[in-house]
Amino acid sequence: MSTVTSETASHELQVAAEQHDHSPGRPAPDPAHRRPAVTLGAAGDLLRALAAPVRIAIVLELRAADRCVHELVDSLGVAQPLISQHLRVLKSAGVVYGERHGREVVYRLVDEHLSHIVVDAVAHVEEGDR
Repeated sequence: MSTVTSETASHELQVAAEQHDHSPGRPAPDPAHRRPAVTLGAAGDLLRALAAPVRIAIVLELRAADRCVHELVDSLGVAQPLISQHLRVLKSAGVVYGERHGREVVYRLVDEHLSHIVVDAVAHVEEGDR
C-alpha cells in the first residue's frame, strides 16, 4: 500500500487537468484574450436588463420600427405603467433612448447589436421547440 502526500495528489490533479481536453479540435484559450472584469460585469448588467419577457418583446417591437409608449401598449397588450417601467430599465441600461416629439416620446434602439442578442436568443429557443 502506498502513501500519497497532499503535494503528490495536488500535482497529479494538475497534470490530469492539463491533459483533459473539453473541446477537442479547438485551440487552447489564450490568456491575452481574457476580458477585464469590468467589461464582463457590464455585459452581465446588459443581459440582466434584457432578461424580462416584456423587455424582450419591446426590443423586438423597436427592432421593427421606432415606437411611442401607446403603440407598445397596443401591440403588446401590456398596461402603460408596466411598459413605462420596462422602458426605464432598458433606457438606464443603454438599450433604448427616447426622443420627445411634442407630447409623446418616441423610443428607438441605441444600436442593432442589442437586437441581435434578443433575436438570437428567441431563435435558439424556437429551434429547441422543433
